[in-house]
Amino acid sequence: MTLGVEDQEALAALEFRLRAILPEEYQDCYEDVQPVSMGSAGLKYGADGKVAWNEMWATFCDLAMAGGPPHKGMLLEPGAQLEIDANTGRYQEVVDEIVRGVRLVTGLAARASSIPGWVRVDCHSDAMAGWLLRAIVMENVSARCEGSALDLPAGPGYRVEKEIKNVVTVVAKTCHYWTGHMWRAQKREIAELFAKMADGSPLVEPGLASAGISADSPDRYDEISARMAGRICQDTGLTRSRHRYTGWLGLDCTSVGIAIWMMRALVASNILSRREETTLFVPVNPATDVTGDIVVRAVSRIHRLADGR
Repeated sequence: MTLGVEDQEALAALEFRLRAILPEEYQDCYEDVQPVSMGSAGLKYGADGKVAWNEMWATFCDLAMAGGPPHKGMLLEPGAQLEIDANTGRYQEVVDEIVRGVRLVTGLAARASSIPGWVRVDCHSDAMAGWLLRAIVMENVSARCEGSALDLPAGPGYRVEKEIKNVVTVVAKTCHYWTGHMWRAQKREIAELFAKMADGSPLVEPGLASAGISADSPDRYDEISARMAGRICQDTGLTRSRHRYTGWLGLDCTSVGIAIWMMRALVASNILSRREETTLFVPVNPATDVTGDIVVRAVSRIHRLADGR
């Protein structure tokens, strides 16, 4: 397939945006990054018997945003309200440990969010929170943000060596790249880019990551997801995956490489996206994309550009 002039310009614009939001070391080589994990760091404990979160990592895997391996193989979701209500003591313990870990590895202020299932982290700027949101979701950990406040997931079923570690690791990893690998001028450019993209179309997030969207309307999500999947299949041939997450629609791609490229291109189009192996996930949000038109058009366009490349 040969791209026309309009598609070539659209492809160039997407690649410009992607380079703009990537740390400098990835900007000219992200096509070469392989989704291979370095392995998991073991827990270290201090003299007080608590996990020494700030002593566990000397380096990190490549960002999923740049084509590296997602931190999680499957999405880590926040605890449900009923689960939290039934285990308030354990939930508070989980929140306290995530807060402690976030403070140790980032130096940022953190506390329980007013929204059950989340821990709130105060970032230095709206741009930082927006960049971390995109990067963390691509690592397959749920996140949401409001201005400069970033929310990370928590639930009473979270274990120190598993889910709590996942949350602390992913915020340590992404903050490491934001604070240590990106210049102040680039951060200003990212802020300007995010504002420009929002003027064209607000960021589309999965429904559960947006205030006012409730998990008690699965039929509504299923209806929109099914309609979006049918239209996307008709336009692109991509079929709906077997995965079922409220707020996410999974699409089976032909390869990991295609899933990675489309994921990044969607994020560069102001649409949150992530992948699990060869499955690309796109957001379903009845509040900000009522009929799914924004996402469907973007997926169809990006799939065409991927074929043309």
